[in-house]
This record gives sequence, C-alpha cells and structure tokens, in this order.
Amino acid sequence: MLTTIDHVMIGVPDLARGIDTYTRLGFSIHPGGVHPGKGTHNAIAFFQEDYLELVSVWDREQHLASANLVAFLALGGGLGYVVIQSDDLDADVAAMRTRGVDVGDPEEGGRRTPGGLELRWKVATLGPGNPLRLIFIQHLTPLAERRRQVPGAGEHPNGVLRTERAYITVPDVTKAAEVYARVLGMPVPKTYRGTVIMADMAVFELGPTGLAVGQPTAPGPAAEALNRQGPGPFQVLYRTASMDAAARFMVDHGMPPPVRGTRNTGEQAMLVEPQNAGNVYVGFVGPA
Repeated sequence: MLTTIDHVMIGVPDLARGIDTYTRLGFSIHPGGVHPGKGTHNAIAFFQEDYLELVSVWDREQHLASANLVAFLALGGGLGYVVIQSDDLDADVAAMRTRGVDVGDPEEGGRRTPGGLELRWKVATLGPGNPLRLIFIQHLTPLAERRRQVPGAGEHPNGVLRTERAYITVPDVTKAAEVYARVLGMPVPKTYRGTVIMADMAVFELGPTGLAVGQPTAPGPAAEALNRQGPGPFQVLYRTASMDAAARFMVDHGMPPPVRGTRNTGEQAMLVEPQNAGNVYVGFVGPA
C-alpha cells in the first residue's frame, strides 16, 4: 500500500547554490552522490524518516538520453515531483492498473553516496495517460542504513522534524481530486478552504503526511504558482520544533523573515517565498 510522502524532489540549476540556499534556510543538507546512467546528482536533508532532495544535472548529454530535467531547470527549476512511498510497489502498480491508471513497471535504481554507502530502491512513474508529477518508490535499503548517508540525520538548525504536507495547484479541484483519488486508490476527500495558500483544498492523508490538491480562491501562493508554472506541485510544509528558532536562523544567515499566517486549523504557520527557496514555497508549522 501507499504509506506516506517519502520526499519531495526539488530541481535546482546549480547544486552547490541550491545547497547554499537550503543551508541558509536551516536544513542540514549534504551531497548525496550521482545517479548512474541518469546524468544527475543530488543533495539530501534527512529528517526523522523522510527527507528533502535537491537534484540537478551534472552530465547534460547523458541526462538528455534518459529524461528532460534540462528544460525544467532552464526555467529556474522548482518542486518537480512528490515521491510517495510504497511497502509493495509491484502490488500497488497492479492495483493502479485495475483502476485504469497509466503507470509504468517498477524499475530498480540506486546510487553510491560520497561515503561509499550503496542505496537501492524500486520506482514507478505515471504514463502520458495520467501526467501527474508523482513518483512511487519502495526502498530496498532499510531506513537505519539510509539515515547513515548524511551526518546527524534528523538534526537541523530550523528544527524540522518531518514533512507535514505537499501542495499541488490545479485549476479545478473537483476534477483534479477525482483523478488523484483514482491514482492513489483513495476516496475523494472533502474540500475545505486553505487560508494560507488561499485555495479550496482536497487533502489525501498518507500516513502522517498529506497531499493537498488546491484550486486558488483569491490572490495568494496557489494562484501565483498556477499563473507562473501551471498545474503541479508548488509548496512543501514542514513540521518544526520551533518556528521562532527557524525564523531567527534564516534572518541570521541573510534570508528575509518568513511571512506569517494562520492555517484553517488555527495553527500559526510561516512561509518562505519562491525567490528565496529555489522557486518553491517552503512552509513551517509548529510551536513558537
């Protein structure tokens, strides 16, 4: 079954600059190694069980033979994919196909970290009949070993503990929720008003995380992202141990103060805008 949001994949035109940006946002982020045969390399910020991935192209000719990240990065990059974890990817792909979902066969992949750790996984991607920016992954390397790929996994100056939610902007939440429900094999959620992103949202609960599909209702992050990039992922929200500590760290490291707001749940939240986070809205929620 599909269990949780495993990570978000953020495309950055230059990996070193992306690492610098996210370091100044308070993430302990480290080079992750190269993807053999893909022409890409990445950096990882590992939380308690999930992580943040920055990805970029290091060998343009090799990458052009396998995918088209180059065009995405030429536009500045941003939140490319939301990656959802499965505990049995073969079964989940088979179930998707019974629901009429266009999805490819699971394929094995891997990379070697700079420290020599071998990581293995299986992934499945959606086909042109369901062009959603979702990837499905089953890790073949145990969590304890995956945490060893970075020093101090789970320890970040901004206090981030885990991914809370990923957001996708769409022009019609009713139609989009039906499509995502079929792909995920879940009921269509009720729609409610998001007061920070300014959108009507349908939230799919995946374990401790949520995948929110939102239609803009007023000027705000969802509308700005839809106008700028079209439908697709645009924001990730993190649960932090202290919003004030996170904000102080950012300001102390040359970042503008995050914008504060109140969620429809009544919780306070804050938002780093795309120009300061690699074309991504990065949100934080938690105690002061």
